[in-house]
Amino acid sequence: QVQLVESGGGLVQAGGSLRLSCAASGRTVSNYAMGWFRQAPGKEREFVAGISWSGGITNYADSVKGRFTISRDNAKNAVYLQMNSLKHEDTAVYYCNAGFYSGKYYQPYNYWGQGTQVTVSS
Repeated sequence: QVQLVESGGGLVQAGGSLRLSCAASGRTVSNYAMGWFRQAPGKEREFVAGISWSGGITNYADSVKGRFTISRDNAKNAVYLQMNSLKHEDTAVYYCNAGFYSGKYYQPYNYWGQGTQVTVSS
């Protein structure tokens, strides 16, 4: 089992920045790729960013490319999402996930945190 706890969400004005953190525990999380997903009201959960176990591979949804950066610190069992130039449409609950890469595509396992709310005021 892998336990994931997100933090760092909040209310920010458009154009601002937030840094989300995900603390992982349980199985050796450094063996997993990690990802961030988000779910806005009335919408399905969507992929935001992924990072391989070594950190050597990252990929992003087109909607956040160039604005968000995913990183990880395996010594701390932590994953981060730096979000810059936030837009109103980034408003959502953000979830941390443990998964794997199939080729260049991130695939989630069913390990999810409880989520952290990000609200961007326009």
